[in-house]
Amino acid sequence: QVHLVESGGGLVQAGKSLRLSCAASGMIFKFADMGWYRQSPGKQRELVAGLSAGGATNYADSVKGRFTISRDNAKNSVYLDMSSLEPEDTAVYYCNAKYIYREYWGQGTQVTVSS
Repeated sequence: QVHLVESGGGLVQAGKSLRLSCAASGMIFKFADMGWYRQSPGKQRELVAGLSAGGATNYADSVKGRFTISRDNAKNSVYLDMSSLEPEDTAVYYCNAKYIYREYWGQGTQVTVSS
């Protein structure tokens, strides 16, 4: 059974940095396409960053140049390094995995950016 567990969220001031981590289990991690999504109140969940099993990345326009997604296949983990954080980045951040034609979600971690 696939499990995704996020960590690293919290309260941070605008302009600061934060790193989110997602630990995966129950799958052959190196074959999974991984991503980070976020959802703020009243808005739809949106893709923040994706990283395929082959190493291709894609980012939402709003985070390009500020956020970096990476993975460590030896640790079954994916990371989201967020810098120059803005109040508009406040949301619940979810780890996502696409693996063998199925999609999995973590429970989410809250990121709050104060101005």
